[in-house]
Amino acid sequence: MGEIIEPRTLRGFRDSLPQQELLKEEIQGNLARVFRRAGFVPIDTPALEYAEILLGKGGGETDKQVYRFLDHGQRDVALRFDLTVPFARFMAAHVQELYLPFKRYHMAKVWRGENTQRGRYREFIQIDFDIVGVDSPSADFEILAVMHEAIRALGVQHFHIHLSHRELFNQFLGSMGLQSAYLEVLRAIDKLGKLGREKVDAMLAKLAGAERAAAILSFVEAGGSSQATLDKLAAAVPRDSSALRRLTEIQACVVEAGLGDVVRLDPSITRGLDYYTGVVYETFLDDLPGIGSVCSGGRYNDLASLYTKEQLPGVGSSIGLDRLLSALEELGVLPAAQAAPDVLVLCLDDTLIAAYHRLATELRSRGLAAEVYPSARKLSVQLKYAERRGIPLALFHGEAEAASGLCNLRDLRTRETCDGLTVQAAAETAARLLRP
Repeated sequence: MGEIIEPRTLRGFRDSLPQQELLKEEIQGNLARVFRRAGFVPIDTPALEYAEILLGKGGGETDKQVYRFLDHGQRDVALRFDLTVPFARFMAAHVQELYLPFKRYHMAKVWRGENTQRGRYREFIQIDFDIVGVDSPSADFEILAVMHEAIRALGVQHFHIHLSHRELFNQFLGSMGLQSAYLEVLRAIDKLGKLGREKVDAMLAKLAGAERAAAILSFVEAGGSSQATLDKLAAAVPRDSSALRRLTEIQACVVEAGLGDVVRLDPSITRGLDYYTGVVYETFLDDLPGIGSVCSGGRYNDLASLYTKEQLPGVGSSIGLDRLLSALEELGVLPAAQAAPDVLVLCLDDTLIAAYHRLATELRSRGLAAEVYPSARKLSVQLKYAERRGIPLALFHGEAEAASGLCNLRDLRTRETCDGLTVQAAAETAARLLRP
């Protein structure tokens, strides 16, 4: 036998055990129901794309994080780093087959070669939901409202969605003569939460000078209320600003929907990716501020223009599932995920294996999850297996039961046994024991 290969994973990548996968499926199922109720439909795109597709407008920092290589045909390809850019390519390719506005959601893995940290990995599941084909305050607010409903659906009670408008900041920088440096300034402001005001002030001073750095930091500070923040922004940008008008219209929807206590106008929210052109959102958990935004996005009206001449304005948001899962665990609000079946059909006689599978099939047809133990090992071994799996009930069907056509059901939690049951009676008894 050759040398054993060490079973290891790459740094930033990890295996997911059954309980983790069950939790992910439960969360994804909850979110899918939220999206479907709001009229969103699912799509999928390839994990691997031509590099020019993904790097068309990602931005300098993003380009460095992309897993890029030559495939066997010497084609320049890359793994998707998010789901938004592939979606823009998808829309350009299929717009004639779809209807507008088009509302999609997409749950899939993405890959980024970035430094790992708490709740962040190089391979992770991203959950996106977008509205494409319309540029309106209604669509902008609908994404915000679905963000709110999605986080609430996961059992989180204390959180805030921070809202801003990218163009407002651009207009302010333009009034200061900083148009050429706006991307660097945006990325510096985007680091406020991580680095703090002092370090960001130093970064801005290098870019724009100390006086303008102070003015920029003053601009991005929120007022005492959303209305106060709007008034502050209105004083710093042109009166006819369409960005200010859009933000005002969205805020009116926020108030009308009763979300005023959850949504905060926050001019410091800029988002680091280059493709955002309008409103931007970030969601923070009140009890875990250090974990960062768990649901973020914005409007990207020019992204699809890389792939088509047709105007396809879009707005959307994204949830990083792994980071969110880490947060839910820390908050103690992980959803209940059933890892084990309801009933284990014990194998008491190898000659009755066909009967055991028939019993399991009949139990499943009556709404129970049932599993057959695969071989006639010692009863203690089979019951130990049930205990380790957390299976609450066991079905006994030996030679005597086979002759009578009956079975016995035992509640492994209380040791209570019900003898001489038909399959239907066993199913009814199991349902009563599991859901009294």
